Amino acid sequence: MGEWRVVWVPDSGRWGPLPPEGVLGVEYLPSAVARIGLQPGDPVFVSPDFTVDADLLDFVRSRDFRHLERETKRNYATDIRLLLTFLSSRGVGWRAATERDLGDYRVWRCRAPQNPVRVGGSKWNREAVAFTKLFRWAGVLPLPVDASRAEDRAADSVSARVSWLTPRTWRLWSDVGLRGHGRDGTPAWGWDARTEARNTSFVQLMLSSGLRRQEGGSLLTFELPAQRLRHGLYCHGSVAGAVTRSKRDRTFYASVDALGQVEAYVQSERAWAVRRAQAEGRYERLAGMRLVTKVTRGRQADVHWTGRDGAAGRQRLGRLTVQERQRLFLEGPDGPEPAWLWLSEQGLPLLPDRWNRVFSAANRRCELALLSPEERGVGRGLRAAEVRGRVPYATPHSTRHSMALYMLIVLNRLMESRYGLTAAGRRDFALLFGDPWFLVKTLLGHADVETTKRHYLAPVAHLQLESILATAGADDPERDAGDLEGVFARLARETAGIQDVDALTAAGPAGNR
Repeated sequence: MGEWRVVWVPDSGRWGPLPPEGVLGVEYLPSAVARIGLQPGDPVFVSPDFTVDADLLDFVRSRDFRHLERETKRNYATDIRLLLTFLSSRGVGWRAATERDLGDYRVWRCRAPQNPVRVGGSKWNREAVAFTKLFRWAGVLPLPVDASRAEDRAADSVSARVSWLTPRTWRLWSDVGLRGHGRDGTPAWGWDARTEARNTSFVQLMLSSGLRRQEGGSLLTFELPAQRLRHGLYCHGSVAGAVTRSKRDRTFYASVDALGQVEAYVQSERAWAVRRAQAEGRYERLAGMRLVTKVTRGRQADVHWTGRDGAAGRQRLGRLTVQERQRLFLEGPDGPEPAWLWLSEQGLPLLPDRWNRVFSAANRRCELALLSPEERGVGRGLRAAEVRGRVPYATPHSTRHSMALYMLIVLNRLMESRYGLTAAGRRDFALLFGDPWFLVKTLLGHADVETTKRHYLAPVAHLQLESILATAGADDPERDAGDLEGVFARLARETAGIQDVDALTAAGPAGNR
């Protein structure tokens, strides 16, 4: 079967060594790629006979595709590549695809027993949007698939990325997965802790703030919240609109404890990585570096810089894209250093999608510490539920979901216990300030509270939280009804999808029993 491929246009300065004689008759490939209108992060579709499809190149450069977010471009291009390969196996050109072809492809993707990597409804709906965009741009009629038609959308669309961990389960996951602790709570022999402070402080900041991976992963050092709220437990800052989905600046909140951990990382691991990079001359070799000369404060903060060529520039802080942020440097005591907060061991910006690898590695360490060799030998998707339930599993987005659940519980507890509001009082409070659902929606930056309920807090959307809080310890005299750990434990016992340490530590690995 002829397989299509996708080649991605690199960022400036990331092309690697290029031969002096040029590539395929092109003297300097980066300039040639820029001249035809391709941008960093754009896909180039290569057919099975290793030629570039000119029509698909035009699609990539069209306004239908040009203004998509970089990650969306990557997702859509990956989806389209798979479809192109399927059509190629049938000897069908993509412009000649019919409704029957797309219907057969949908069956293969979602239901065919012969397909070992079938996808769910949410994934198919995303693919349908990508295909619709391509075929509509190309003027293919009738449309082989149309995401606006009910029959072309999946009815079982449920986000597979949703997962919740209770606070103490996050502590277990961090201790084992990020700090290298064993089941007995002590660091394992030979544990490599070179990036421990970075990884643990990132997780704590994300759990505290509820930021998305790209929002928290592209923070600059001078964007860290510093202004405390009245009682000093939280600070508030602003996340730049250019790195959000809504493209609007918004306020976010982070706990003082989480920010203290970030500051410790900045002064230790990060400082060491910067000094090492400076000593090895890494920053001197970076093309397109911009040295920040001034950052104005206020509602419309501006960043001023000077390029390597001496040219001065400025941009609103909220309009700086992820790519532009990577090029910003500050003058440090020993020379320029990145303004980007999270750095690799080489002292270079750690791109937001690299956090997926950090979380995956932590998940593997949890399996190694908490499962027997026999249990680890079975793939995660094939393990018995009892075995899966004893190993915490997290993704970067899990921090956001867990923060939403935590804040919903806390806000309800405040209304019930601290303010002692009656039903009428709760209604009045909701009219003035919004009910807990509305407040959590605001913290997450959602436009619609239904998104918060359906996708982020589905396990508790149908529950009366005040009843849970009132009876959280009724079946356990040892547990105080007002104790948040008790509330989470009860929710985890009665609701599918919430990981709690009680289940994870109820029994050790089979080899240790």
